[in-house]
Amino acid sequence: MPTKAVKITSKGQATIPKEIRALLKTDVVEFEVVEGTVVVKPVLSVGGSLSRYSKGYVPMKEVRETVWEEVARERSGKKTA
Repeated sequence: MPTKAVKITSKGQATIPKEIRALLKTDVVEFEVVEGTVVVKPVLSVGGSLSRYSKGYVPMKEVRETVWEEVARERSGKKTA
């Protein structure tokens, strides 16, 4: 099992070494803390990992409109619906 030390930038970013990325077989990972140890796990299906948050298919136009309305409310100081 390869072990590599990497630096975490001031923005909280770290580069995963190429040989470890190859083992992950994905470009999406999940972090989990198990008994004080941080475990990095590959997420092979983004759709599957996000399915618990999904409300079904929503057209992108509708999502964009909702986001713009939210931004407008935040900037005007009004409470969100």
